[in-house]
Formats: sequence, structure tokens, C-alpha cells
Amino acid sequence: MRDLSGDHRWMSLNTATVRKQGALLDIIEACARHGIRAIDPWRDQVAATGIERAAKAIRDAGLALSGYCRGGMFTADAARRIEARDDNRRAVDEAKTLGAACLVLVAGGLPQYSRPGSTPSKDIAAAQAQVEDGIAELFDYARTAGMALAIEPLHPMTAADRACVNTMRQALDLCDRIDPARSGMLGVALDVYHVWWDFELMAQIERAGPRRLLAFHVCDWLVPTADTVNDRGMMGDGIIDIPRIRAAVEAQGFGGCVEVEIFSNRWWSAPMDEVLATAIARMKTAV
Repeated sequence: MRDLSGDHRWMSLNTATVRKQGALLDIIEACARHGIRAIDPWRDQVAATGIERAAKAIRDAGLALSGYCRGGMFTADAARRIEARDDNRRAVDEAKTLGAACLVLVAGGLPQYSRPGSTPSKDIAAAQAQVEDGIAELFDYARTAGMALAIEPLHPMTAADRACVNTMRQALDLCDRIDPARSGMLGVALDVYHVWWDFELMAQIERAGPRRLLAFHVCDWLVPTADTVNDRGMMGDGIIDIPRIRAAVEAQGFGGCVEVEIFSNRWWSAPMDEVLATAIARMKTAV
């Protein structure tokens, strides 16, 4: 297990963590100022900046991209499936242009939530089947582009509206069916917020191994949690045993960035420099 206590060379910032405090260029400048060496930007932030301008700013700041958020939302009615396919292909192309290590995929839930305007459905099994078909199709496109895809299982509370892939086992089953050769181009993004509770977590991390563990995201689970989407905790403020999970991930050979991703009304109201300084300190003591 890597020693993170001395510096924060392995830290990446998911730019959603400070999305309310500034635009992408502001975040890039702040990361450079704080010695943060990697980021994971969101598509809307890149679009607002312009992809060529964003790519240049990232290069000029000397930043790597631990990932790119996000593709997915595969579930849609028949009228919107081409839209979903084309949107995901654009996400792959953007990730390639920016030099991301992987494109993070959030599967999508029921079609009316994943692709608004779709015909409402309660058929979660059909949604899960559509997700598998969508990832398989995108995998062929992404492999040609040389862009790895990282499926992020989300907590079951999100199954209806954001992701009907909810456990590491489920995500890895998809990987094994779509990419049985374990090419290294399809794997998982493990976010401790979403999977810390899973009694199979350690076994599934071992099952994943270095070929499937493509991204590792950290924050904390607060008790009580006031908002299941926007009340994530800063590392060390909640009840997740983050070092134990990181040790298991790194025991499998994962050597990538530890990515801080905090959706939090509390931290969005703090100055950007305070958030980054706190995250750096917690990276050294709570991760």
C-alpha cells in the first residue's frame, strides 16, 4: 500500500468537487497552484470552456486526466436510442482529445430519467439489458479509438434515476460477458461512496484485479446524510473505512490516482482554496 502521508502526488481532483466555485479554467489554475497533478473534468464544464481551449489549459498546467465524466445513460425508448449511442460516441472522442485515462460510465436507470422524454417504464430488467447492449456497442467503438471504459456501480438508491448497475459483482459480470479476454479496455471505477456497504466488496476487488480496476474515487458517507446526492463527506468526516478499501485495491496492483469526488452543498459553499487545501490534508491522513 502506497504511503500518501508525505505528499499528494497521487491525488486527482474530480472537478465536480468545486464546480460551484468556478469554471473549469479556474479549477485548473487552482489545481496547479496547490500542486495537484491530475483532474477528472465533467463534460458540461468542458463544453462551457470549449474542448480545444480546455485541452490546451490542461496541457499548459501539466495536468494528467485520471478519467473523464461521464458517458453512459444508455437507457432510452426506441426514439432516443440513436441519440444515446451518438452522445456516448462523442464522449469517447472528447476523452481521447483530452488524453483521459478512461471514460467513466454511469449506466442510467429507467429510461424516462436517463433520457428525459422517453416513454415511462417500470421494467428494471429491460433497463439492465439495454445497459449491457449499450456498453457492448460502445466498447467496440471505444476500443477502436483506444479509450478504456470504466463502469461505475452506483448505490442501489440510484437504480431508478441514475444507475441500474449497483454492485461491483454486477459491473464485473458485465465486463466478463462483454470483454472476456480482459483486454484492459473495459473495467470499473470504484467509488467508495457507492460500494462501501457491499459485503462482497473485498472479494469483488480481488476478482477485478489490475486489468479491471481502472479508477478509484474517494469521499465519505455522513451519518446522518441530509441529501443522498449532494451531502457527501470530506474524507475522514464519515464512516467509510477508506484505507481498508484502498489497501485492497492497491493489493491488486492498482497504481493510479486516488480521485477526490465530493458532491456537497456544504463544500460547494466554501472557498475553492479551502476545499482543495482540506482535501490535500485529508489525503495524507484519512485515505
